[in-house]
Amino acid sequence: MTEKSTSRPRHLGRGLQSLLGPMTDVTPEPTSKAKVEVFVPEKPSRTVQEIPIEAISVNPHQARTYWDEEKLQELAMSIQANGIVQPVVVRKTPTGYQLIAGERRFRASKRIGKTTIPAFIREATDAQMLEWALVENIHRADLNPIERAKAYQSYINHFSLNQTEAAKRLGEERSVLANHLRIFDLPTEVRQMLADGVLSMGHAKAILALPDNDLRKKIANRALAGRLSVRELEKLVREYLDGSNVSRVPRKEKAPHILELEGVLSSHLGSRVKIETQKKGHKGKMVIEFRTLDEFDSVLEKLGINNAIDM
Repeated sequence: MTEKSTSRPRHLGRGLQSLLGPMTDVTPEPTSKAKVEVFVPEKPSRTVQEIPIEAISVNPHQARTYWDEEKLQELAMSIQANGIVQPVVVRKTPTGYQLIAGERRFRASKRIGKTTIPAFIREATDAQMLEWALVENIHRADLNPIERAKAYQSYINHFSLNQTEAAKRLGEERSVLANHLRIFDLPTEVRQMLADGVLSMGHAKAILALPDNDLRKKIANRALAGRLSVRELEKLVREYLDGSNVSRVPRKEKAPHILELEGVLSSHLGSRVKIETQKKGHKGKMVIEFRTLDEFDSVLEKLGINNAIDM
């Protein structure tokens, strides 16, 4: 009988605290207020230190591209009144420090004229910087779907991973990555609606079921104008799909429960599902469509057939 392993698969979906380890001393160390021309970083430690803000550069792997000015101002006022409750995380560089996590706190502190900021110093490679920056944004901030999709794509490209491997390392569902990466198939106008927050990820998934970008733009604009819910949009998309697939041979109208079942299956599998019945519904076939191998892999995974077929 083999011993049961106590180790768990490595992934990054646990938050930064578990990655960075416990802080043994949370009392900020006093520093001189005198301006230093050449800043020499301290040795990495597990203590929190007050570091000159001017010695810190931002993380080049930051996934967030939009900063809510109103929320940033609210955070700045909170810091001014109560101080910084949670230190930022930095690594040392030849000229100072570079942020790993906490850019909102860093920006808010600069906004109110603070000269130092409490920081937890940690050694980190460029690869770890990218991973930790992605973890902070995905698990602790409100990225819009476009920013999240770009973050996933950057992570996959940087580490030469497939979607399954990336999902495991990030502690995410494989389908979450797949659905976000499909956003890049949408026309620019629809992607902007997602970035602006007027359409949700659920809306995007429904629109992606449409066959061409002209129709996708038309339906997206209709959803925006009518403030359609995701369910209402899914129903509208099904109606367009039924109308756009008219063949030369007349076909019978599908029963409402069949249409509903197609919608449920399509939503669950992340791919369009068609059900065709014969002989009063006692026999027929179910067709699951896919447009990419990643989408095919995602369907297999949801059906419990992981890596069963190598295409």
